[in-house]
Formats: sequence, C-alpha cells, structure tokens
Amino acid sequence: MSLMKKQNLILSSFILFFFIGAFSLGSQELKIISGKANVSDGDTIKINGERIRFGGIDAPESNFFGKKQFCYLDDIKIDCGILSKEKLEKKIQKNLVNCFLESNKDIHKRHVGECFIGNESLSVYMVRSGFAFDYPKYSKGKFKKDQAFAEYYSLGLWNMKFEYPWIWRKKNR
Repeated sequence: MSLMKKQNLILSSFILFFFIGAFSLGSQELKIISGKANVSDGDTIKINGERIRFGGIDAPESNFFGKKQFCYLDDIKIDCGILSKEKLEKKIQKNLVNCFLESNKDIHKRHVGECFIGNESLSVYMVRSGFAFDYPKYSKGKFKKDQAFAEYYSLGLWNMKFEYPWIWRKKNR
C-alpha cells in the first residue's frame, strides 16, 4: 500500500470516528469559540465579545464589587488578582485561543469552558504555574495534580500568604 493511500485511510478513519462521536453526543452540542483574547482576570477572557470563564479553576479577584484581593509576601501587600491577570496576559499575548464550551453558562451569564493555545490548556497552565487554583466545587479534582505541583515547588502565589478566591469572595460580599 502506498504512503498516500495509508494517509488517506488514516484520515478517513479519523473523520469517521469524529462523526460517530459527534452523533453519539445526541442533543449535546459542542461549541467552540476561537480568536484573539482579551483577559479580564486570571480565569476569564473575552473572545469576539463573548465572555468565557475557565471551568474548574478559580483565580484571585482583581475587581469583585469594587474590591481587590491581596496576598502577602512577608509584610508586602501584593495585588494577587492583578498578578494572576498579568500572568495570563503574558501567556496569551497575540496567540489564537480556542475554547471548548460547556452547554450551560454560569450565574454571571458567561460561557464556561476550557481554552487552549495550540494543544496547551490555559487552565492547566494557570494552576500549574501557581496563579490559579483547582476549584473543587466544579473541577471534580481535574486540576488537583497541577495544583500539587505548584504548591510543592512554591510557584506563583504558593510562595505567599493568600486565601482561596472562593473563601475570599464569601467574606467580601
């Protein structure tokens, strides 16, 4: 069998499995948003006017009802919400971002999904670098190992005193 025939057979098989998988989803529709992203904070971006919240992670707040979340490095007060946002901005820069969205929006009417640059998950990147956290209420532990890595190596916010964002929000409503 020639190389061209093998490649066509592999491609045809891939396409067939893709469509079988897509039809087996039934009423669940896979929605993808792609484009240049503007960063709102360490776990939220906007693409083509659509706000997208990274599912299963949580980052410090840069503006929660006019309040900022701070972390402490020794006695130095640090705006960790802005720090997290800047980490994500630096990662994304002008790259194309692809987001695979869940079917339901969150309580703030944002899409929820996982976003990628190439094949790298931005959620994994933010948690593994220590600038966002596995959000157990929604993640089912999906990012737990990435968080353990960041904590073990004291990366990002793990070298400071902080409150998990969900605890901080509860205290600052």
